[in-house]
Amino acid sequence: MKSLVLAEKPSVARDIARVLHCSKTIHGGIEGETYIVTWGLGHLVTLADPEKYEERYKTWKMEDLPMMPNPLKLEVISQTAKQYSAVKALLHRMDVKEVIIATDAGREGELVARWILEKAQNKKPVKRLWISSVTDKAIKEGFSHLRDGKEYENLYRAALCRAQADWLVGINATRALTCKYNAQLSCGRVQTPTLAMIAKREAEIKQFRPQSYYGLTAICSLQEDGNPTQIQLNWKDTKSGTSSTFQKEKIEAIKKELDKKSAVIIQLSKTKKKTFAPLLYDLTELQREANKRYQYSAKQTLNIMQRLYETHKVLTYPRTDSRYLTSDIVPTIKERLKACGAGPYKSLAGKLMNKPISSNASFVNNAKVSDHHAIIPTEQFVQLDRMSMEERRIYDLVVRRFLAVLYPAAEYEQTSLQAQIGNETFTAKGMVLLEKGWKEVYDTMEEEALQSIPSLEKGMKLLVRQLTITEGKTKPPAYFTEATLLSAMENPVQYMQDTSQKNVQILKETGGLGTVATRADIIEKLFHSFFLEKKGNEIHITSKAKQLLDLVPEDLRKPELTADWEWKLAQIAKGNRDSRQFMKEIRSYAAELTDEIKAGEKTFRYDNITNKKCPNCGKRLLAVNGKNSKMLVCQDRECGYREVVSRTSNARCPVCHKKMELVGKGENSMFTCVCGYREKLSKFQERREKEGKNVSKKDIERYMKKQKTQEKQSVNSVFADALKNIKLD
Repeated sequence: MKSLVLAEKPSVARDIARVLHCSKTIHGGIEGETYIVTWGLGHLVTLADPEKYEERYKTWKMEDLPMMPNPLKLEVISQTAKQYSAVKALLHRMDVKEVIIATDAGREGELVARWILEKAQNKKPVKRLWISSVTDKAIKEGFSHLRDGKEYENLYRAALCRAQADWLVGINATRALTCKYNAQLSCGRVQTPTLAMIAKREAEIKQFRPQSYYGLTAICSLQEDGNPTQIQLNWKDTKSGTSSTFQKEKIEAIKKELDKKSAVIIQLSKTKKKTFAPLLYDLTELQREANKRYQYSAKQTLNIMQRLYETHKVLTYPRTDSRYLTSDIVPTIKERLKACGAGPYKSLAGKLMNKPISSNASFVNNAKVSDHHAIIPTEQFVQLDRMSMEERRIYDLVVRRFLAVLYPAAEYEQTSLQAQIGNETFTAKGMVLLEKGWKEVYDTMEEEALQSIPSLEKGMKLLVRQLTITEGKTKPPAYFTEATLLSAMENPVQYMQDTSQKNVQILKETGGLGTVATRADIIEKLFHSFFLEKKGNEIHITSKAKQLLDLVPEDLRKPELTADWEWKLAQIAKGNRDSRQFMKEIRSYAAELTDEIKAGEKTFRYDNITNKKCPNCGKRLLAVNGKNSKMLVCQDRECGYREVVSRTSNARCPVCHKKMELVGKGENSMFTCVCGYREKLSKFQERREKEGKNVSKKDIERYMKKQKTQEKQSVNSVFADALKNIKLD
């Protein structure tokens, strides 16, 4: 008798098959003497579309809402039906005695497998492989410690409730909005409050009025002659404790009064301080860092991480919300150091190899790890030359952070002084690095500017060489970038209306809006639906999104809703809440939401209509900004025509070195820059060849083919696909 192993993707299935000595290729799987390994292609089964319940649901009509089928049915996804049939046939083979779920170890991975087993009517015993990396060693250890599938039934119930709740609320609310206002509108318990946060930030920026503030600096030295060491002192208001004032007259009067007076040191202290390495990465923190350093989108970083996890096998499971390790990982650290200690990390890792590794509470804490520990290197030896530049960058971030937590604290000597000039107080701080500690890991990446204060004593007089009034202006809040938006989604407390301790605590426990696994997709969906647009690295809300926020029920704009859902789902996963009661509440909520949208009395209008008509239906096209392109799309949701007007390229302007836009089609394509520079594609290719940076014809053909494909995609099909498997968290 054999065990059937169900992996989530073919690449992982092949790795598992190799470790389990399965080498015979069969239809939809790989077979060995003891195991048969098969796979999904992500989801093979999903919740059925509305029209699968009743034919009339094919047409979107307000009178058919709310749709409340009970029970919700499962259907095989047509694009992957062939693989589903293969998996089902293997499940029902007479020599298969049990099923081993080997999909991703998380809520969504559990759903992928359980839906396949349920649709295929599996009656055989189920076991669970739960691992955080797909190295050979991790797979072997995982199979030696398989768990009973019953341990994860509550996790499946939570995943099922999430999917069904999103279907009931998302499908009904989106159809209601679209029918009510005849526009491509959608809403959700995560995407709508995310838009609300961005709108609130933009309102704050618009309402902001800058104010000038003033300070006073004194450049002092120990002696009058020679080339003395200079110290910068900053004025401090003894009443308010601040180093600036909004009163220009006040600071001018102080400067005049202190002119030609000496400074006397009235306080002096030296203290030794330690700073510890920042915590290890979870997915959100890694996405933030990659966006700040390299302007990678959250989705882009996740995709790179997936390749490093699945293809290269050099990093652990990416979709984690923990920044700590469990104690059982500590004995494997030396092996991980050996594996990643190549190239630029060789000497850094080498210094740790001969030292004992302590389970320091700053990075080892069992209580702060749920499903998966922080992202760290695996025991798989790294081959940096096989990685792309993007992969090297993300790998570098993770490895350096891993090395940093294993290094000792950085030690400083901090000097703080307070001086008196006339009746005014001035202060200064200086830092001297005594021991680099963990900062050695970042020695080539980070530099710190620290004022060095010479040897001084209390009561010593300093010569004031220059008094200077400084001026600044208060700045408005910054526009969101993907990095700061991820932070706001993770901790949206300041955007809540109900800031009771209970709600704040729930948001903290559930990780804010969405999950580490879904935030990237939510942001991408908002761009794809033209609710958001990018200006440089800044995220701006569109007119369409502003109107949507005015039309959706207030409840859907609040972060509290998703926090409440996630808390309840977490309770279901732990076995502390009844899933049937949760779904009863959701059905009632979906009906109330739909009725509220139906009763709305506001209107929606397009303010981006052009004079160009749709070649399919004749209606005027809308000008929209995609994430990296400008497009014209048809306003009729049933038509769905779209065409790309221009696309941001990676080609740099030879004048100002900014990224240029590629405008037009085929031979008429032209690069344009904001500085006014223009260049035909053919001339651009000639110039690149002369510069010795040839872009191959194959690269250009691939680029143009991709552009044409995207031009042909219809908004309607994209919209339908989004609704088909709608996930609002």
